[in-house]
Amino acid sequence: MDLGQFILMRHELLLTIAALAILVAEIFTSEKNKSGIITFALGLFALVTVVGFIPGETGNLFGGSFQSSQLTTFMKNILNLAVLIVFLQAEGWLRKPENADKISEYFILTLATLIGMNFMVSAGDFLIFYIGLETATIPIAGLAAFDKMKSKSAEAGIKLILSSALSSGILLFGLSMLYGATGTIYFADMAGLISKDAMTLLGFIFFVSGMGFKISLVPFHFWTADVYEGAPINVTSYLSVVSKGAAAFIFTIILFTVFKNIVELWQPMIYTLAVFTMTLANLFALRQNNIKRFLAFSSIAQAGFILLGIIGFGELGLTSVVYFVLVYVFTNLGAFGVVAAVHNASGVETISGYNGLYKTNPMLSLLMTLSLFSLAGIPPVAGFFGKFFLFTAAASKGYYLLVLIAVLNATISLYYYLLVIKAMFIAKNEEPVAWFRSTLAMRISLIMCVAGVFIIGFASGIFEYIRSISQLFLN
Repeated sequence: MDLGQFILMRHELLLTIAALAILVAEIFTSEKNKSGIITFALGLFALVTVVGFIPGETGNLFGGSFQSSQLTTFMKNILNLAVLIVFLQAEGWLRKPENADKISEYFILTLATLIGMNFMVSAGDFLIFYIGLETATIPIAGLAAFDKMKSKSAEAGIKLILSSALSSGILLFGLSMLYGATGTIYFADMAGLISKDAMTLLGFIFFVSGMGFKISLVPFHFWTADVYEGAPINVTSYLSVVSKGAAAFIFTIILFTVFKNIVELWQPMIYTLAVFTMTLANLFALRQNNIKRFLAFSSIAQAGFILLGIIGFGELGLTSVVYFVLVYVFTNLGAFGVVAAVHNASGVETISGYNGLYKTNPMLSLLMTLSLFSLAGIPPVAGFFGKFFLFTAAASKGYYLLVLIAVLNATISLYYYLLVIKAMFIAKNEEPVAWFRSTLAMRISLIMCVAGVFIIGFASGIFEYIRSISQLFLN
């Protein structure tokens, strides 16, 4: 292996260089000019994101432990794009006086988790997968507890690290069983040795349970709402979109490659998880008044919909999952962007606090409506096409009852999304949130979300491109 082959790790290397550059900037920046690090970090990461889209070579490193393909590169670009939007939305929050002494920490911790996610997506064996998973998870606990003077934030960090430790232990125990049954940790080698024996099945159950915690599948979701509520809004949006998206990517890859020979065993398990995840999350969302808990259960329900693409095993299933996560990035971050903007200006975090918002902030209300309609899957926005392809993938394998259950759950979700819209447009409020002007960075991020929600839905070439690289990956 020559030095030139390390270009296959260009995303990971660029992120590492960016994190080190921010650390150096922190050292050489005076206390008065710490806010300048925000502009520097935003510009630097925007450059990293753009460079990531430049086509490069594909191949393997370290004997197949690290795999780079067009599909994994596209997944990393989706994650980079999502983090860029999160950074733009966090700019106003980071400029608050209480965050002046920990600006660089926010960026470095976030980049550290993103590096872990990239390694996880490109993993070719379970060792790199597990190292990437832990590298992505541990710094997130620090981010969840970022508002260290608030008890709820500290509680969120503790709950996240404890649940992550439990899930990692369960996952690692399952991986040890799979290693014991096959004698290898490499994906390609294990795929040919996987059988239907008891140890393999038990190891697989532990593996799915561990990943269920990471993706917030029912019944492994109990930590989600509390952590989302306690963490800062910009960290919550990162957990909801980037962390969940990366976990969904690698979960799909492993099921479609390593466990392809026992698909008839794991499809019923995924079927059950999908039904319970969609249904229970939607029912719990109906009861919420805190907007972050509301979006937490919404994100759990969306994870249930992702399972429809996974159960539609094959090229269409993989394509629909990647496409849906891409749509989900712009849709969910659009909603979280409005929540962050309103909270930064007024401190409001309840749905009832949005009563009459349209009268004072009509543009934000319209953007929130657009995002919620996309989350519900209402045409013609991108969320409709994302759910349509997931339903098509499940129906292509004959899971018509599951599709019907998903459609019914989409109807339930529309009801509770309309509750927020009703609060903004219809409910009366003598003292609604006063008019305010969002920061330039926030406005840019919201424009990106609006563009993504419309363009991705109507640009059929995006879906076809994902389908072509998915076909290459599976073959």
